[in-house]
Amino acid sequence: MQSLTPAELERYARHIVMREIGGPGQQRLKKAKVLVIGAGGLGAPVLQYLAAAGIGTLGVVDDDAVSLSNLQRQVIHDTEQLGEPKVASAAEAIARLNPNVEVKPYPIRITGQNALQLVSAYDLVVDGSDNFTTRYLVSDACFFARKPLVTAAVGRFDGSITTLKPYLDGEDGTPNPTYRCLFPKKPEDGTLPTCEQAGVLGALTGIVGAMQAMEVIKELTGTGESLVGRLILFDALTFRMETVRYKWSRKNPLSGYAPRSWSEMLEEG
Repeated sequence: MQSLTPAELERYARHIVMREIGGPGQQRLKKAKVLVIGAGGLGAPVLQYLAAAGIGTLGVVDDDAVSLSNLQRQVIHDTEQLGEPKVASAAEAIARLNPNVEVKPYPIRITGQNALQLVSAYDLVVDGSDNFTTRYLVSDACFFARKPLVTAAVGRFDGSITTLKPYLDGEDGTPNPTYRCLFPKKPEDGTLPTCEQAGVLGALTGIVGAMQAMEVIKELTGTGESLVGRLILFDALTFRMETVRYKWSRKNPLSGYAPRSWSEMLEEG
């Protein structure tokens, strides 16, 4: 286990005094490697809070550059970084926030050709992407790489979040559910309006992204109850949360009655 320096003991003092985390939990955070897909609305608060919490290594995947319309919600970037690759902008912000964190920037789009290799190098993955194609790809890759995934999505005034560990069995002996158990069919491109078309409340991404960071810290330190099998729905207009419980489906193509390989999943799209 990696030891904490005197400066780190002071920096993380409010974690260390908590019996649920303490020194051992903080050391686990320092040792951890977390891959964040997207440095946008959700990725921004995820990266900021995970960096502040002392995650040892943060990988950031994003092929986009900072634009003026991003700054209403993507608070890890600022006006002086317009036109800069988001992964570089995020790395600079993290270095200012916590120089103890190692940042590995990937200025690329995650694809079927690189997804499995990327997620396999990390302990846990956070998906903050804004499209279903990426969400399905990342969840499939995490299943085959046996990596936990904290995934979330936001609409105009609503958000959702869940945790996936389908490579493990639940307490009843059946496999934990996959993303494809929750959403069996991927919506066709163009079915739902994009953020650019419909808009999104900036503060909402901060709330849901902070939820993702919270779940990452819980998973890495073994604190609290996991969101495996639970989808949390948040409505910002009424400030209500609902829980939808979901289970493993025999029909899912990953761990169901007719499981497919990684290459077969890529072919099916």
